[in-house]
Amino acid sequence: MRHGKKDNHLGRTASHRKAMLSNMASSLILHKRIETTLAKAKELRKYVEPLLTRAKEDSTHNRRVVFSYLNDKESTKELFGVVSDKIAARPGGYTRIIKLGSRLGDAAETALIELVDFNDALLLANADKPAKTRRSRRGGKKAEGSETEVSAAPVKKADHPIVAESEPAVDEAPETDELPGNTDKE
Repeated sequence: MRHGKKDNHLGRTASHRKAMLSNMASSLILHKRIETTLAKAKELRKYVEPLLTRAKEDSTHNRRVVFSYLNDKESTKELFGVVSDKIAARPGGYTRIIKLGSRLGDAAETALIELVDFNDALLLANADKPAKTRRSRRGGKKAEGSETEVSAAPVKKADHPIVAESEPAVDEAPETDELPGNTDKE
């Protein structure tokens, strides 16, 4: 029975699973995104998010705890150096999982897991958009002055009249009589 066992075992022994998640977490921290199966991505998210939270406060104890999970000096240094600066203001949800479809060989669901603050294309796209403002859904009472301002504004017409094109953009199709092989004459 599997009572109380909420983690996906991923078809591996406990030691193999721990080593695999440690290696995947190190790769995610170093490369900022990795492609894997959906089940592994979901387990990796549960494994790496607490480590990212610990990295926000740089102390010797936190470095040792994170190193005990990652077992890699380079990824620990990268996590406490570059990554922790970018995620400092984020209260959680440091990773994003994007489903990619099924793999060709065995039809396994694949996914891309990435660190949210390191997706440059998405950050640039969001920087161009203006910030959305919240609006009330209820139509409250309008102020008396605002109604007169709207009606007092003159409606401006277009300066130039709209004119339809005189010539069609595409030549007309030839008549059916002109087509070769047409023997039907009326």
